[in-house]
Amino acid sequence: MRDATARPTGPRTAVVVVAAGSGSRVGAATNKVLLPLHGIPVLAWSLRMVTALPYVDHVVVVARQEDVAAVQELAARHLPEGREALLVTGGPTRHASEWRGLSALRGPIRAGEVDVVAVHDGARPLAGTALFDAVVRTAHEHGGALPARPQPGLVSGDGRRHVTGLVGVQTPQAFRAGPLLDAYTRAEADGFTGTDTAGCVATYTDLPVLAVPAPATNLKVTFAEDLALAERLLDSRPAPGARHG
Repeated sequence: MRDATARPTGPRTAVVVVAAGSGSRVGAATNKVLLPLHGIPVLAWSLRMVTALPYVDHVVVVARQEDVAAVQELAARHLPEGREALLVTGGPTRHASEWRGLSALRGPIRAGEVDVVAVHDGARPLAGTALFDAVVRTAHEHGGALPARPQPGLVSGDGRRHVTGLVGVQTPQAFRAGPLLDAYTRAEADGFTGTDTAGCVATYTDLPVLAVPAPATNLKVTFAEDLALAERLLDSRPAPGARHG
């Protein structure tokens, strides 16, 4: 948590970083978020960035039980001085992991200490400050926001026609904190499982969810070639400042 006397004006934000996946499709025996990217674990890039945002007061990392020790070590090494992240174990699905991350924020949300919650995929290490600023600001003003990028050149399954007007949805996805927690609480009671955060919000609230233009660099590390591409994109981009041990 950041010192409230020193925080800037703006939405009081919490970030849930979901890192409970695996490395199967990237061809690794370990969780892909623990793989090195320019010598720094994939997850560390996201943690360094979100903990450097001046309006972020809470950070929760959702990890697999078998990765807890590795994520704890990673956080101790790479978080900036004076910043910390709460670590919780994930569930059997993406939705269940998000619910566990949000549950860890129930106290400050119910106390009115958090305006916006952003949920981010730990396998998207290149989401930058500008993208987080945009989704958090838009969510605070309108209710919800997510990054979206046009998907040109798609064709139907039979290859007979082009499919236009589609977008790819990414993270971070941000929403007003109270309605988001209420949506997931109701979903838990109903046994509902959403495909992403916005899906649950759309099912259980009337919040408008606006699309924010996503940069081409906000890639998700899914396959080995994604990790190689991320390496190339970072060649001319310095790492955010952090403590080195």
